[in-house]
Amino acid sequence: MIRNYIKTAWRNLIKNKVFSFLNIFGLAVGIACCMFITAYLYSELTYDTYSINSKQLYRVGITTLGNGSITDFPMVDIAVGKGMKDTYPQILASTRLTNRPMLVSYRDRQFKEQKIAVADSNFLQLFSIPLIHGDNKKALTEPRSIVITSELAKKYFGSESAVGETIKVNNDLMKVTGVINNIPDNSHFHYDAFISMSTFPQQQQTWSNVGYYTYLLLDKNADPKRLEAQFPQLVAKYVVPEVQHDMGVSIAEAQKAVNTFKFYLIPITDIHLHSATKYDIEANGDIHYVYIFGVLAFFILLLACINFTNLSTASSAKRSKEVGIRKVMGTVKSWLIAQFLTESVMLTSFSMLFALGIVYLLLPYFNDLAGKHITIGFFLNYRAILIELFLTLFIGLCAGIYPAFFLSSFKILNVLKGSSGSQPAKRNILQSSLVIFQFTVSTALIISTFIVYQQLHFMQNKKLGYDKDQLLVLNDTYALGNNEYAFKQQLLRDNRVVNASVSTNIPGNGNMGGTQIYPQEHTGDENKNEIHANIYQIDGTYLPTLGISLAKGRNVSPDFPGDSSSVIINQAAVRELGWENIDPIGKTIVRSGRRAFTVVGVVKDFNYTSAKQKVAPLMMLPVHRHGAIILKIKPANASALLHDIRKQWDDYRADGPFSYYFVDEQFASLYASEQRTGQIFTSFAVVAVIIASLGLFGLAAFMIKLRVKEIGIRKVLGASSGTITGMLSVEFLKLVLIAIVVSFPITWFAMHKWLQDFAYRIDINWWVFVIAGGIALFIAFITISFQSIKAAIANPVKSLRSE
Repeated sequence: MIRNYIKTAWRNLIKNKVFSFLNIFGLAVGIACCMFITAYLYSELTYDTYSINSKQLYRVGITTLGNGSITDFPMVDIAVGKGMKDTYPQILASTRLTNRPMLVSYRDRQFKEQKIAVADSNFLQLFSIPLIHGDNKKALTEPRSIVITSELAKKYFGSESAVGETIKVNNDLMKVTGVINNIPDNSHFHYDAFISMSTFPQQQQTWSNVGYYTYLLLDKNADPKRLEAQFPQLVAKYVVPEVQHDMGVSIAEAQKAVNTFKFYLIPITDIHLHSATKYDIEANGDIHYVYIFGVLAFFILLLACINFTNLSTASSAKRSKEVGIRKVMGTVKSWLIAQFLTESVMLTSFSMLFALGIVYLLLPYFNDLAGKHITIGFFLNYRAILIELFLTLFIGLCAGIYPAFFLSSFKILNVLKGSSGSQPAKRNILQSSLVIFQFTVSTALIISTFIVYQQLHFMQNKKLGYDKDQLLVLNDTYALGNNEYAFKQQLLRDNRVVNASVSTNIPGNGNMGGTQIYPQEHTGDENKNEIHANIYQIDGTYLPTLGISLAKGRNVSPDFPGDSSSVIINQAAVRELGWENIDPIGKTIVRSGRRAFTVVGVVKDFNYTSAKQKVAPLMMLPVHRHGAIILKIKPANASALLHDIRKQWDDYRADGPFSYYFVDEQFASLYASEQRTGQIFTSFAVVAVIIASLGLFGLAAFMIKLRVKEIGIRKVLGASSGTITGMLSVEFLKLVLIAIVVSFPITWFAMHKWLQDFAYRIDINWWVFVIAGGIALFIAFITISFQSIKAAIANPVKSLRSE
């Protein structure tokens, strides 16, 4: 019996090539998209699970309440990890990590390596990072030990063995004690080398600052929430006395100052999707996007299944006589249902194979788009194959169950007379509802795509408060030693260079200090409005080089001895310090450590981090900070200028390679994650619209087939082809209009909520909905027109001959 079902299904497949192809193609595309999104979500949700201790490892962070919002630091001070381990027995181990880009040299090879970390001796062991060569328990024990990745080993040593070799890191000779594979893709950190923490003299064991990413290994039975509840004891014991000493106040005042200072724990498996601070090691993902893409995958697969149902039903008119003859010959309804479900599962099986082919062909492009390294093996391991087999059967039965019951319910007399007739009104209502649903989703995706790109464009083109264009940054100019200032002056003599400044604090690079500050009147009375402020160290040409405008007061320069205690603050600091209604010039700011600064200038707010975040208070101190030269250059022939600068750099025999970047390019990289997400979303939105169009095509074919005699009579009575085309199109466009109207409030609510995650955001404009609705109508009209025109120009004699 089953063999007969399969044979009949295959014959029907070959006989109706167009509908079979549309069925298979539409469902295959939907399944392929669902596979891609599932692989992407799996990658996002399995971050940091590679460690055997992943369920017991937690990172320690700090939150403070200031400036009307919570500031989150994912790192703590140097003594916190060990102090917590010594205090609480449920903490089995602690380990620390800190970023430290360095200049690495070996023989004639010299590079500035950005991805170097300094780590405790047990770091590799706790994170289950195996060594290809060496022992991960001992590799970082001794001072001046370094563990490098196989990629870095190849870069410096070629095919030679790296273990035991000595390389120069900055000015220290270090021994390579181990080689590891590259850090897994799904890790919240990716370093090329780890240097032993014992290499560097330990600072004073303090608790109240930040700088070290600290991880705790908890006992399997430990309750992290109960452990967190005990951390205020550590704040009172260690943090409060430090703050008292720094601020020179009483214990009570110090306790008040750190009243919102809290240690917290976050599982390492939650870091990638649930930690979104500007101080994280790398840019993280967002759990909201996981939800969005999960819903998108579900809807795309659902749209594809709806298509399958609509197209199967649409082709049923051609099989009505087959059903009638089978029933006359004694076939019972259950056998007919089994027959049609077999056909459905067979089509789904072909779709699954086709989908795997699509995945194989497009996987490299998807990886480039999503920034992932997913392999085809992800879709072909035994678990994936079992899921795919189950999905094939499930989709085949679910998508085919309505057509199976619909076809098997045909009445013998009706079908043998030439009509299908099985509750057409109810059938049409169901199919119309499915098309409305499809175009509601499609229109919502079109609107969402517009708004996503508007927000990205807004962030990338928002007035930042400084001029990022034609800003060239020369890295690591400390390698010039005492010649740094002379090099800057030499560059200024080039008429292609407009201005120059020496500072490592550059908008967008995340390099800045931070401190607690509070205002103090000249009388000595303290205003208790303490806030957190970021710190930039600048020279006298910094503001004009970057085009930062002064709102009040004057510029500063470290070349003037009187400015050593002067400071420039931004408008955000003025607001948070409560000085909106008074002149801040001449006021005194006290920094933690009891050092006082006189405000001599106020700059207009500029986005020195990302436009995703609100501009935070900033203090700019006149300090000679070596390390980078910022050049404002003329736009013409930048490549020739770079060639000349490189030559001058080599002439100074700098102790390091020449490297540079443009600020506008770095600024664009701040939004790479959002840009990538927008591209993925748009790609799948386009697919959803195509699938919905196929569904509408199926419904149009079905409905017009039912009305073929009506169309023939109208033509005999004198109706023109244009009139008939218009009549048929309007009925379908009504469904699309209903879908558009339904999608508007749903999409507005969803996108309004999404935009709340951005400190600076666009307003949702009404014309976006109009354009998206117009696009949906246009797509629907093109889809319908093919079937409408075909029916309108058909010879009425053929449709009426049975009458």
